[in-house]
Amino acid sequence: MSISFSWPVRVYFEDTDAGGIVFYGNYLKFYERARTEWLRSMGIGQQFLKDEYRILFVVKNVSVDYKRSAVLDDCLQVTTGISRMKGASLEFEQAVWREDTLLSTATVKVVCVGMDNMKPAPIPGDIAARMRAGLNPE
Repeated sequence: MSISFSWPVRVYFEDTDAGGIVFYGNYLKFYERARTEWLRSMGIGQQFLKDEYRILFVVKNVSVDYKRSAVLDDCLQVTTGISRMKGASLEFEQAVWREDTLLSTATVKVVCVGMDNMKPAPIPGDIAARMRAGLNPE
C-alpha cells in the first residue's frame, strides 16, 4: 500500500546548526509535521483522535538515512506514504526533497495506543478505511 502525500517546509534559522546546515534531529520534526498534515488532510486531527477515540499515535521506531544537507531558506517537500498497515500500527516511508534532490529518507513505525493505558489499541475501522483510501471526507 502506498498513499503519497507531500508537505512543504521552509528551513528557518532555528532549524540550522553552527555549521549553517539543518541539524540532523530537525528532520524528525519535518517528518512528524508531514505525517500530522497527512492525517489532517483526511479530516483526522490529533485532537479529534484524543477526544473522540481516546487514542494516540506514538512513534515506535525510526530509521533515517541522510544523503545531502539542507540549508537556511531552502524550500523543501516532505513526502509521506504508508508502506504497511496492521491492526494497531502503521509504517511510513518518508523523504525530504529540495526540488529534484533527495536529501533524506526515513522509515517510521507508529503504534496506535489507548490514552488510558498507553498500550497498543486497534486503529478504529473508519479511521483505517480513510487511511487506506486516502480520501478527504466531506
